[in-house]
Amino acid sequence: MTTNQAEVVKFGEEILQPMSPSSECLNNSHLSLCILGIAESEIPIDVDKVMVPLRADLLRVNSGFSSIVVRDNGKQWWKRVNVKFEDHVLIPTFPQGLSPESYTQYFDEYLSKIALDKFPETRPLWELHIIKYPTRTAAGTLVFKMHHALGDGFSIMGALFSVLKRADNPALPLTFPSVSSRSEEKKNICKRGLSLVSGCFNTVFDIVSSMMHTAWFGDSPSAIRSGTESVECLPLHTTRITFSLEDIRRVKSTIGVSVNDVAVGVIFYGIHLYTQTMDNNPTTSRKTALVLLNTRMLIGYRNIDEMLKKKMWGNQFAFMNIPIPSYSARDKVDLKKFIFLARKIIKRSRSSMAVYLNAMLLSLLGRLRGSEAVSKYVHSLMWNASFTISNLVGPVEKMAVGDHPISSIYFTVAGAPQSLLFLVMSYMGKLTIVISAEKGFIDSQLLGSCMNEAFKKLLEDTLM
Repeated sequence: MTTNQAEVVKFGEEILQPMSPSSECLNNSHLSLCILGIAESEIPIDVDKVMVPLRADLLRVNSGFSSIVVRDNGKQWWKRVNVKFEDHVLIPTFPQGLSPESYTQYFDEYLSKIALDKFPETRPLWELHIIKYPTRTAAGTLVFKMHHALGDGFSIMGALFSVLKRADNPALPLTFPSVSSRSEEKKNICKRGLSLVSGCFNTVFDIVSSMMHTAWFGDSPSAIRSGTESVECLPLHTTRITFSLEDIRRVKSTIGVSVNDVAVGVIFYGIHLYTQTMDNNPTTSRKTALVLLNTRMLIGYRNIDEMLKKKMWGNQFAFMNIPIPSYSARDKVDLKKFIFLARKIIKRSRSSMAVYLNAMLLSLLGRLRGSEAVSKYVHSLMWNASFTISNLVGPVEKMAVGDHPISSIYFTVAGAPQSLLFLVMSYMGKLTIVISAEKGFIDSQLLGSCMNEAFKKLLEDTLM
């Protein structure tokens, strides 16, 4: 959604900025996605204290936070408006004197409700929900609901990290885990040639298979995919599980993979265990994961000023289809095989240019046929996969806002045409996997238990 001055136009007496094609395709009748960032406070929330830094910092992040959407002739535009911060702040009222367990249930219901609520077209596309009641894991909770048209997870969480400061010293910048790449072996001309041929083959294969899967095949209904029409309009239940990053790094070092490989492997194996429990014919249903990738090619977050200056803000993402291995109840399954298989597929897909060519094709489709066509394609891409995996890297240090220490921060996405989503985020030495599942169809508590069992088994098999 970042635009330069030349793109700013006058519409009557109003100054408008055109919305980027990638943002347009996420905000229409075919597809409308929202990102919900949840921050848990260690102490009861003092609304007046919290509002001071939020009011001062949030609106300066990007012009979209003080703009409404104007539609004209199939196009969408940003129109700057005067924002009354209090209009975007909602503080729900729950019954008094309940236990943290009861308030947790109220919070879960509230989160499910606001995930489905549409933004008013007369206000900018964001809200702040302040839950002042103690749950099992927090003394109070802040929920930042922002439309995906404002930016992708990288942008939105970057905005939140500009508002949330370091608890030990707010003047110091947050730091993020470095993503170290392995040193590549020097290749001779023959190996480089084979690598180039392999990359070209993988590119063609990935593009063709992705298009065929989207256009014709798709995943069949299963224990994790109901196949219900307009599933994006149904309520979701959100739960989460947390692992120690130290344990994950010990596993990664022992078997020679990445943290992301371990997380994906645990998700795959957890689904395997859940499917064996819930599905009568687990091997007959095709299952595909849609892995969301950031195309900025950056390591870690940048401050907001740098993101805007270098035009990093907005929606810059692509998808990668990953088939899920399927085994019968009689097969003896090695959890490490799931990790190595996930690593092999993702590594091969990354060696091709399919991810970036798909992003270019989406851009070309938008120019030739408009954002509605792109939105239909992205909707079908998500609809035909069983679930989506998205991950973000969080800061190493504890954060705070208005002298309220943040014990945990995680995110989820609403409006996706899928029965199941996995949102992965690190923070303060922990890795949280959020499970957003179609309410009444997927037993998210059981699925979380299966993933905990998968990680426990991985630790036993690898480190014991």
